[in-house]
Amino acid sequence: MSSTIAHIANHIATPITTAEMAELCQIARAGLDAHRLREALSRTGSLSELLQRDERGLRALGLPAAATRRLVLGRAEPGPLAADLEALQRHAITLLAAHRPGYPAQLLAIADPPAVLFVRGQPECLLTPQLAIVGSRHPTANGAQTARDFAAHFAALGLTITSGLALGIDTASHAGALDAGGRTIAVCGTGLDQRYPERNAELAERIALQGALVSEFPPGTPPYPGNFPQRNRLISGLSLGVLVVEAARRSGSLATARCAGEQGREVFAIPGSIHSSQSQGCHQLLRQGATLVENAEDILSELPKNVINQLLESPPMDLAEDSLEHSRLDNPAEILLDALGFEPTSVDALIASTGLSSTSVASLLLSLELEGRVASDLSGRYFRCARALF
Repeated sequence: MSSTIAHIANHIATPITTAEMAELCQIARAGLDAHRLREALSRTGSLSELLQRDERGLRALGLPAAATRRLVLGRAEPGPLAADLEALQRHAITLLAAHRPGYPAQLLAIADPPAVLFVRGQPECLLTPQLAIVGSRHPTANGAQTARDFAAHFAALGLTITSGLALGIDTASHAGALDAGGRTIAVCGTGLDQRYPERNAELAERIALQGALVSEFPPGTPPYPGNFPQRNRLISGLSLGVLVVEAARRSGSLATARCAGEQGREVFAIPGSIHSSQSQGCHQLLRQGATLVENAEDILSELPKNVINQLLESPPMDLAEDSLEHSRLDNPAEILLDALGFEPTSVDALIASTGLSSTSVASLLLSLELEGRVASDLSGRYFRCARALF
């Protein structure tokens, strides 16, 4: 961690008063964006003075009508605020405000950053260079493995991997970063006291220990469908670029990529089979000008030079040898792999195309499956497991 980040991290660790926490929760519940908050505070001097104004006084500061109404109503309904404070303490949630040290400058550069971020875990992670990896909730086995491999590689280099904690590619990306001993950030579409998705509850706890869970939504906020498109702009806004691994033609991942483009971030996409619906979204992005990614260098070459220099200053973590190079296969196995593509293929077709006996094919497939080189689908057909090339 650089001395600048360490200095700001000390400010983050400095406890804020209960009164300040209550004020920030009011701001968050009003849905105020960071730029309007900073402008309003430049004219009032403090949150306390801002929140004491009536509706007319708030409107005079240029605050939107909806936010003004919520601020006024919030003073009359103390119940949600008391619940917020209790949840912050119970779940060890930190608040980052746009006018205080520790709020990520990368996020302040977008058009509508939230005035307040709720964070579980290590808030200083938000100040590190980040790469977002997103994709389908229903990926192919190859897609999930590719996301995991890329996340592990970049996390080992020192980049923080940012994603959305959804099932599928998001899960694989977070897990890859954690398994490599790196940092990862999950941007959530709920309050941080919620377990969503339930299947990722254990993963969320790992992220809190080795990275951070982030949300703009106050505690108690359930997974409303509209929260997730709103969340997507934060995934891209925190990051230097967004890598889309797999995505259908209509996918939330494409919305994240669109946000990245609008925010001036890099957009990367991995091509796939023309026969796979999970590749159509990536191909659409490539037609629109996204950078085609075949290996890690395709991404590194597009990142700012100062970030690359920063990464080079710190020696990368050791990656397991088998994650960086493929084990050498004997000749029959190579023949079988050459015949076996990334689309599911029947055993009979493999026997016919390789000339190997049925016993040899069955034995080789079992060996390759145990090595993680091939996998089978529910119909008993086999396909190669893609491994990212680094």
